[in-house]
Amino acid sequence: MSQAKLSRWLKAIMVGAEIGIAIVYFLIIPVIGKDIVAANPEFAYCYWPWLIFLWTTSVPLYVAAVFGWKIAREIGLDNSFSRENAVSLKRISQLAVADTIYFFIGIVVFSLLNMIHSSIVIAAFFVLCVGIVIIIVSAGLSHLVYKAAKMREENELTI
Repeated sequence: MSQAKLSRWLKAIMVGAEIGIAIVYFLIIPVIGKDIVAANPEFAYCYWPWLIFLWTTSVPLYVAAVFGWKIAREIGLDNSFSRENAVSLKRISQLAVADTIYFFIGIVVFSLLNMIHSSIVIAAFFVLCVGIVIIIVSAGLSHLVYKAAKMREENELTI
């Protein structure tokens, strides 16, 4: 597969993922929240604080998509192993750290305020695990891409 074709595929996957994230955050989560409120009316006051909290957790995902788009563009230019890609991957890792910490703090605060349903705790644990995996993978890839870029630069200097 050529670099340009791979770049197009990555961009298409990212667009599909971002549309999927928007559907989950702005259509599915509100419906699930309303179902929880319908089944447990004592949680009705929690609906909007939770919804706003969850919507704010989507912001780093879209910022990370911008960095992912830059990486895909560099791959299309046959510049896969570059310092720019390493920096973009590092920024994605940093965004994932910030979002995971923010999410964890939000879960703790909602728990202390007794604004959390038991089914949400299970989903929150899953989300935290996914966040940790993204942190590890993007940080590891950043390190490897940086090392490869450094080796490529050294090889370009030799005759």
